Amino acid sequence: MPDWLALYYADPVEITHGEGRHVWDADGNKYLDFFGGILTTMTAHALPEVTKAVSEQAGRIIHSSTLYLNRPMVELAERIAHVSGIPDARVFFTTSGTEANDTALLLATAHRGGNQILAMRNSYHGRSFSAVGITGNKGWSPTSLSPLQTQYVHGGVRTRGPYAHLGDADFVAACVADLEDLLGHVRTPAALIAEPIQGVGGFTAPPDGLYAAFRDVLHPRGILWIADEVQTGWGRTGEHFWGWQAHAASGPPDMLTFAKGIGNGMSVGGVVARADIMNCLDANSISTFGGSPVTMAAGLANLTYLLEHDLQGNARRVGGLLIERLRAAAAQLPGVREVRGRGLMIGVELVRPGTDEADADAAAAVLEAARREGLLIGKGGGHDTSVLRVAPPLTLTVAEAEEGAAILERALRSVR
Repeated sequence: MPDWLALYYADPVEITHGEGRHVWDADGNKYLDFFGGILTTMTAHALPEVTKAVSEQAGRIIHSSTLYLNRPMVELAERIAHVSGIPDARVFFTTSGTEANDTALLLATAHRGGNQILAMRNSYHGRSFSAVGITGNKGWSPTSLSPLQTQYVHGGVRTRGPYAHLGDADFVAACVADLEDLLGHVRTPAALIAEPIQGVGGFTAPPDGLYAAFRDVLHPRGILWIADEVQTGWGRTGEHFWGWQAHAASGPPDMLTFAKGIGNGMSVGGVVARADIMNCLDANSISTFGGSPVTMAAGLANLTYLLEHDLQGNARRVGGLLIERLRAAAAQLPGVREVRGRGLMIGVELVRPGTDEADADAAAAVLEAARREGLLIGKGGGHDTSVLRVAPPLTLTVAEAEEGAAILERALRSVR
């Protein structure tokens, strides 16, 4: 495998199996999983309902491609269109969030007849050539070459940057003014793509309503709004089913992209768009593996479980307890700059004590210390990888939240 393949830990973990909120490695060590394969095991490891649906579908037929219909694909498309909030919605399935964002960019540029894209600073949208080209995080963008011309907008990071000192209303006003000024200097873009909460960027977010204010500027100019919900969708934030709903005052996005959690570990992604946008392509297109009968069966079973067990509500309740527990611990630790997030999407930003300088070494050390005590977490961040990312499966219990918080607190204390 390539040298640039990112692996966690000095001695990488080989995961062999999991159950609920726990996984085991090849040496028999048990871990409480607070990262879920990068927010992908959204419901639980080895969830019986999903496992059963995958097994039964695999026993009938595994693959057919989108050249043929299969019932799980049609049923899941109908359900996602219904819950998306987008009127007259159409759904196209892909195999990943990267491919979903690629598809959304294709649709936007084809519909608008231009290749200018607006993106947020500190953003991440995937690993493909076009997705890397719009990513506003240099740690995940290995080339400046791109088929798109991208302009970057302020606003995705509330507590850093030139507007950090402003109150929320003035922060939004300043970001809107920056957007309006930018639009005066470039050809009219096809779309703005934005994560409601930036994932790889360290779980940063603007004040509620920023993207609604942006939409008031964009919509009269015909500029589309793509909400990248690959990490924020399906109720993870607790307060909303979709991240864009914190910015809903000016209506839903024109497109949203999804992936990760809906398959609970199976490779599922996709785009939801208004029919006039989705149907704008004038050439044939298919997906060989998008809409696979097996992954669609998994997605259907997982979405049903999510809704029937109110996992959004659980994320709100248990996530609220977890974030308060971590904030209480952080108040006594000079190396923690901020604990932020919503629901079960929580970031702990580390700095060198007495400064505002990101401390990537401390983040790496905390990751190792937590692992030694049986807790798996993630990391991210913009200028440097100094944010611990906490995103457990949405079935997390109060007892597990307390256990994980205690381990993480000890790990934070151990590096000082």
